[in-house]
Amino acid sequence: MLALPLEWVPAKPWDTDVTRVLVLYYSSFGHIERMAEAEAEGARYAGANVDVKRVPELVTPVQAQAARYKLDQIAPVAQVNDLLDYDAVIFGTPTRYGNMAAQMKNFIDQTGGLWAKDKLVGKVGSVFTATASQHGGQETTLISFHVVLMHLGFVVIGLPYTFKGQLGITQVQGGSPYGASTFVGTDGMRLPSAVEIEAARYQGCHVAKIAARMGRHRPDTQGLRASAA
Repeated sequence: MLALPLEWVPAKPWDTDVTRVLVLYYSSFGHIERMAEAEAEGARYAGANVDVKRVPELVTPVQAQAARYKLDQIAPVAQVNDLLDYDAVIFGTPTRYGNMAAQMKNFIDQTGGLWAKDKLVGKVGSVFTATASQHGGQETTLISFHVVLMHLGFVVIGLPYTFKGQLGITQVQGGSPYGASTFVGTDGMRLPSAVEIEAARYQGCHVAKIAARMGRHRPDTQGLRASAA
């Protein structure tokens, strides 16, 4: 069952002041893609207008096919200036040696123009991840990603202990106060568990709710785009 704050009343879909959330991810084999869907479900539950997008792939199609990457992902590919259109961005990336994947880092490294003009300052940012093994770098990936978001001016949000699912010790599971996470196994065959999906949904709802509270004086994103050009 989805453990979400019961006091939240979803915004009306025609509300022009509705909070805008982007779930931006990279996924090689589909595990982070599934977690991204859950994050979006949680944010929508909180009444936000949510888009799910992915960062561009750096691996060639031939290499990706040979490695059996999941190539049928339906999320559109994001552009860097898309970040301007949202009050909150929830980033999802698998770990690569305890850090974010190169595809995500490549995308983030293109935000220099926005950083120089303080265009991302005050937006809400949050992160979720996946690793192959239980101690494969989930927390270091989340925390090191938080550092990048702080440089860009994001207000960083994690997964609070009000989500009690992360307190379980009877099974191997992801989730920490730094963000939702999942384990995929060394063969990549393990799918996100029920509690890991619930954690992602809770995080999405939590982020959207905080962004809504902060968004009473949100700037005009079209003006941001124009000034960033």
